[in-house]
Amino acid sequence: MGIGLKLVLQMEEWFRENGAEYSYMATDKDNEASVKLFTDRCGYSKFRTPSILVQPVYAHRVKISNRVHIFKLTPSQAELLYRKRFSTTEFFPRDIDSVLNNKLNLGTFVAVRVDSEEEFKGIHSFLTDPPNSWAVLSVWNCKDVFSLEVRGASRVRRGIAKTTRLMDRAFPWLGIPSIPEVFKPFGLHFLYGLGGCGTHSVKLIKMLCGFAHNLAKDYGCSVVATEVANEEPLKLGIPHWKKLSCAEDLWCIKRFGEDYSDGSVGDWTKSPPGLSIFVDPREF
Repeated sequence: MGIGLKLVLQMEEWFRENGAEYSYMATDKDNEASVKLFTDRCGYSKFRTPSILVQPVYAHRVKISNRVHIFKLTPSQAELLYRKRFSTTEFFPRDIDSVLNNKLNLGTFVAVRVDSEEEFKGIHSFLTDPPNSWAVLSVWNCKDVFSLEVRGASRVRRGIAKTTRLMDRAFPWLGIPSIPEVFKPFGLHFLYGLGGCGTHSVKLIKMLCGFAHNLAKDYGCSVVATEVANEEPLKLGIPHWKKLSCAEDLWCIKRFGEDYSDGSVGDWTKSPPGLSIFVDPREF
C-alpha cells in the first residue's frame, strides 16, 4: 500500500468518525496518478468540472463605471443575503456565518446600477424588493495564509514581464494589461459567493471584479482568483487570463453511508450539475 493510498484511507476514517456522509476532492484532470488513485483505488466518481479563473493585478487601477454603486454588507447582512438567495446552491456551507466572520474575509460587496441606488433601503428591503439587476461577491485574503511562485521562466520572459509593469506604472491611463511580479513569492485574493440577478448582472459582476482587483492591489497581491461552475451564467463577466486559468478543474466525490439521509434528494453523487456552485474559500 502506497503512502498516497494510506493517507486517503486515514483521512476518510477521520471523516467517518466526525459524521461525514460524503468526501470530495479536487485535482488537475491531467494528473493521471491522482485521478487513478481516487477513482480506481478509492472508489471516487468524477463529479464536477468547475473553472478556476485567474486575473493578474495590474500596476494601474481598474476603472469602475460611475453608473454603478458598490456598497459593503456587514457579516450579518451578508449571511442573511446568502442564506436567502444561495442556501440551495451546491456546496453552500451551513456555517456561512463562520466564513463571513473569519478574519480572512475582507467583506461582501453588492453592486447595483446608480438609477436603482435609491431603492436600497437596507438588506431586508433588498431581499423582499430587490432592484431589477444586482450582483454580489465576497473577498477572501489568501495572502495571509500562503504564497505562490512561478518558477522556470526564462530571462527573456522575465524581462518582458518587467517591461510591461514599467510601462503600466509610467502610463497608467493607457490601461496596459501588465504582467505582475509572479517570479517570486506572491499573494492572492480569492473571490467567492458570486451571484446576481437581472439583465445587467453580468456587467455588474464585472464591476465588482474590478473593485476586487483594486482591493487586491491595495493589499499588495499579484493575482485575483475565483472558481465557478462551467455553466455559471455570470462567468462571461469575470475578467481572467486563459493562460493563468484552468478551464476544467476536476472534482471527485465518494459517498460513505449506505442509507440515504437526504430524504427526497437521495444520493448526491448521482445528482446532475447545477448552473452554479458555492466554493468555500477555506477549501481553496
